[in-house]
Parts: sequence; C-alpha cells; structure tokens
Amino acid sequence: MMRRGEIEGLLRDAAPQALAVLARRCGDFADAEDAIQEAMLEASSQWPARGVPESPVGWLVHVASRRLTDRLRGDSARRRREQLAADQQQQPALGADEISARDDSLALIFMCCHPALTSASAIALTLRAVGGLSTAEIAAAFLVPEATMAQRISRAKQTIKAAGATFAMPVGEEREQRLRPVLRVLYLIFNEGYLSSRGEQLGRPDLAAEAIRLTRALRAALPNDPEVSGLLALMLLNEARRLARTGTGGSLISLADQDRSLWDRELIEEGVELIASCWGRGAIGEYQLQAAIAAAHDQSAGYAETDWREILALYGLLERLSKSPMVGLNRAIAAAMVDGPEAGLALLEPLADSLADHHRLHATRAHLLELAGDQPAAIEEFERAARGTNSLPEQRYLQTQAARLRAARHEDL
Repeated sequence: MMRRGEIEGLLRDAAPQALAVLARRCGDFADAEDAIQEAMLEASSQWPARGVPESPVGWLVHVASRRLTDRLRGDSARRRREQLAADQQQQPALGADEISARDDSLALIFMCCHPALTSASAIALTLRAVGGLSTAEIAAAFLVPEATMAQRISRAKQTIKAAGATFAMPVGEEREQRLRPVLRVLYLIFNEGYLSSRGEQLGRPDLAAEAIRLTRALRAALPNDPEVSGLLALMLLNEARRLARTGTGGSLISLADQDRSLWDRELIEEGVELIASCWGRGAIGEYQLQAAIAAAHDQSAGYAETDWREILALYGLLERLSKSPMVGLNRAIAAAMVDGPEAGLALLEPLADSLADHHRLHATRAHLLELAGDQPAAIEEFERAARGTNSLPEQRYLQTQAARLRAARHEDL
C-alpha cells in the first residue's frame, strides 16, 4: 500500500497528463481543469484505502469526464454544452498505453503560454496545469496570498477562453509565433527558481527542476530547434553551480568565490554537448548565446582563468539581439575584466536611465568601483543596492560587501 505522500507525488505527475487528455476531448481548458481538480480530491480520499488503480491517468480522466458530463447536463440553458455532454459519453475510455502514446503535455504548455496572457499569468497557469503545483504552492513561490494567486489563475483561464484558444499543438508559422512566448515563460520560471526575486531563500530548486523538466519535454518534441536546445543547455549549465552558490545559513557566494569542485560535472557535460550541437543549425538566438557564455564560465578552471575576451564578444552579440539593459550590465563586467574597471564603468553610464534604481545596476557599479580603487563610492553603491533588493540573501551579501570595505578603510586609517 502506498503512503499518502507517495500518492500525492503520483497525483502531481498524473494530473497534467489527465488534464491534457480531457482538455483535448472537451475543448474547454477551464472546465477540464476544474473537473480534474475534483477528480484529484476524490483520488486523494479513495486511493489510500482502496489502492492505486492500474492506470492513474486513465482513472483521473474517467472520473473527471463523469464530473464534467454531470456539470454540462445541469446547464440545460446551453445547448452547445448539452451536445458536448453527449459527445463525452460516446468517447471510449483510454487505457494506459493509449494515454502515454497521446501525451498532450506540450499542447497544454502552448495553451498556458497563450499570447493573450501576461508573463506572470502564463507562469502561474503553466505551473498549475503542467507542473502539477497547487495554488498554495505557487502562491508561496511568489510570496502572494493564496486567494490572490487563485484569482490570477482564474483570470488566466477566462482570458484563454475569451481568446478562443483551441487545444492543439500549433504547427508551421503559428508554432513559430507561439514558441517564443513558451520559451520566455520557461526561462522566467527557471530564473525565479535559480535566483528568487524576493524572500529568505536564494532560490527555489523545485521551480528550477520543473522548468528543466518542461524544457526537456519541449526539446523531445522539437529536437532540431536550436533555441529550444539552447534554453535547455542554459538551464543545465546554470543549475550545475547550485550547490556552490550558497554557504552557511544560505548565504550567497559569488561566482568568483565558488568552490568549483561542487559543480555538477554531468550537467555541465550535457549542457556543453547541447550548445555544441546548436551551432550551424540556423540563426543564432539569445538562448544559444547565453548558454555559450555559461559554458565558457563552467569550463574554466577558475575565475581568473576564464576566457573573458570570448565572453565579452558573446555579450556584444547578445546585446545586439536582445537590446536588454541587463545584458549590458554583464557586458560591462566582462569589459572590466578585459580592459580594466574604467572601461566597464563607461559602459554602465548609458544604462542609468533604463535601469534607474534597479539594485543590480548599483551592485555592478559597486563591484567595478572597488576594482578601480574607489572604496568610498563602492561602499555607497553596495548599500544602495542592498536597499533596493527584496531578496534577503542578496541583501545580506551586499551589506557584507559594504561592511568589508568599511573595515578595510578603517584599518588603512
């Protein structure tokens, strides 16, 4: 007999597959999602006592279909739904083999990342529908009340319905148009898991792992798309450093000070192979370039041995493609390592308006000012950066840097 915790894990894995099947059958994502949630509640009460069915996905689809049919029958004022209920009755039950052969998870991802949704709503909906996370877990990850997250997810489902989205894997030109938002959402989910924007923890390993899982599934369906491979490579190459990024009490450790023996060499090898396989297979995209930069860091013996000229050149290409000021920050750091801190500081000047009071601008400037020997200005910038972040590990790290420089100045005096 499986323990309740094991059953909860099984339900988390089975629910997205069941939702994909039911959404394809009924054509209404919101109704299908509600019905699957009801089926999961029934499973959590029945399976511990009666045992897990041979096909958990099939069981969820069957129970949810019955719930959906009952609901549609009750809405006698809408003939379309009555017809849909009849169609549901005529659908044959799906066995385990048929369900696994018709896994619609990717179509579900594309639906959750519909262009009509904001990034925040798309992330929440993707984690709920495809990742199997509960509303409470998603709310906790983004530090908002559960009721607020429930409303966000509900509005997202209504938006998809109003947009007339159909449950199907897009093809051709439509897939190309929809692929970029999908990649963007997966990238944002990973980033939040790798370096949380707020809270007491530096990152959320569960979110990062979920982003990697979903991106692996996307690459399995689109193995020849270089940007999909590039995104997966980027995630793996960054994830490889996770254990080395935190010290005692969850304190942040900078890339320069990390113990590289803690880096996951298997993930690095896989990421490097992925990015190598991308080159020469079409236009080079943003994720491929970011992965190439991550590979340059991960393959170096140490921070001082890093090929900063290669990284600077890659950031130059990336900046032309993305026009992102955050890329400009990283390019300034690489320029400082190649041509000196003054060169990096000069590259920060054009970014002042676009980033305004973003803490990363001040943290980068503080780092370069320290390299240039201007300790008083560096202390001021570290303190300003610390005041601007909602991540407690980052805040403590920046405050520590300011205190270190202050102590060094006191000794010099």
